[in-house]
Amino acid sequence: MQGAARTLLLAGLGLALAGGGYWLGSHTQETGGTGEGASPERQILYYRNPMGLPDTSPVPKKDSMGMDYLPVYADEQAATGQERILYYRNPMGLADTSPVPKKDSMGMDYIPVYESEVSGPGLVRISAGKIQRLGVKTAPVQEREFGRSLRALGTLEVDEGSLTQVAPRFEGWIERLHVNQTGQTVRQGEPLFELYSPELYAAAQEYRIVARGMDNLARADAQSRQALARLAEQSLQRLRLWDVPAAEIARLRQGGEPRRTLSYPAPRSGVVLAKQAVEGARFMPGQVLFELADLQRLWLQVEIPETDLALARVGSTVEVTLEAYPGETFSGRVEFVYPTLNTGTRTGRVRVVLPNEAGRLKPGLYGWATLRHAAGKGLAVPESAIIDSGLSKRVLVALGEGRYQPREVSTGIREAGLWQVTAGLAAGEQVVTRANFLIDAESNLKAALSALESATPDLQPPARDAEHGQHDMSGHDMNSHDAGSHDTGGHDMNSHDAGSHDTGSHDMSAHDAGAHADGHGGH
Repeated sequence: MQGAARTLLLAGLGLALAGGGYWLGSHTQETGGTGEGASPERQILYYRNPMGLPDTSPVPKKDSMGMDYLPVYADEQAATGQERILYYRNPMGLADTSPVPKKDSMGMDYIPVYESEVSGPGLVRISAGKIQRLGVKTAPVQEREFGRSLRALGTLEVDEGSLTQVAPRFEGWIERLHVNQTGQTVRQGEPLFELYSPELYAAAQEYRIVARGMDNLARADAQSRQALARLAEQSLQRLRLWDVPAAEIARLRQGGEPRRTLSYPAPRSGVVLAKQAVEGARFMPGQVLFELADLQRLWLQVEIPETDLALARVGSTVEVTLEAYPGETFSGRVEFVYPTLNTGTRTGRVRVVLPNEAGRLKPGLYGWATLRHAAGKGLAVPESAIIDSGLSKRVLVALGEGRYQPREVSTGIREAGLWQVTAGLAAGEQVVTRANFLIDAESNLKAALSALESATPDLQPPARDAEHGQHDMSGHDMNSHDAGSHDTGGHDMNSHDAGSHDTGSHDMSAHDAGAHADGHGGH
């Protein structure tokens, strides 16, 4: 009897100790612990489906079977080696983010954005599968010799410095033509035509009379002889001013008789480009009778776009090919760059000088001029790697492991499908040459979001703002913390359940955060 009593006493004492321990543990859990050994509060990131389904919640909730969603703590994520998730972005690329997992209106999960993906300015990380789907290609930055060249069309013209017009300074008549064909070649001093001029003949007669008077007054006083000498010189001077050949004036000085007709010599060698002289015709002072040009040197007038005018440097060598002589190359040099621009065609004119001793080149022929300029060594990238926004140029640098970073660069000349990069890159770096516009667009989005976050560091959206799934909430009580509810049907929403969707006609006034039962009433 005493043994049974002792057993009952020990059992009662054990139950009392167990009840006291349970109460103490429950009280400590509710108060969060006030002792020095209490562990700090763990940060809950979100709640996940207990069955492992891809469904999360920012607040406690139950699944369809009544099982509690499991909390995911920040220290657990760090312990498993997973990267820190900064936010979740819209799966359709819209400008909408969320600090917690969520779905869009079509039921698609928001995509997590990890810290490593935005660890640099505009840095983008792409998975290997996405790289393959996009067809991303890269090329190395290489150092090479750069030389710029331009091929432009030009027209051969007469050297303006070799043009000569034959226009007598006196009135007369053409007695006889020695050169009577356009295109005929003449030499300097060769007679062009015979002419009769009353003015020339009268001046020559006047000189002859004065010269004879000087001979008759050989014994006269000095003053008379000086006066006659001045008259004679004036007569010869008039003949010189009328361009009478020096040989004819010398003949008159030697006592020759004046001639009725004179020969008019060619002032220079060349080709007759134009002839208005007709035998027997009268001409007036200043009337152009012949036009001569020396074709030993021709001009090639080349039209160059304004973007390539830097290639035209005075003195540089130019290679010229002509349609008239296929397979042959003629060498010339840039003599002059015209100071004006044709605003209609946006081109500048460049004058190239070509020697033509053999006379094969003819004015009016078309010629292709090739201008070259050696720029030395430089870094080269393919044209497709440059993203030109109009205000700046940039490339996407492949950093490895699917990471890409936009980088602004300065470019020089472009040649053979390559751009010369003067600043922003180093030899050996890899740049994206295909699908770079798609990656750049994503980089711009991430940079904009990063700038937005840095501009508002203290603003943390409440849990209900993270879920933008509300559709029709007109006329309902909004005292609930449920951000994912869709249709309440006019029911009381004083519940703290964030995962409820349709409450029917039930009373939701309970303060059950996840429909948890604390179980205290059973003890």
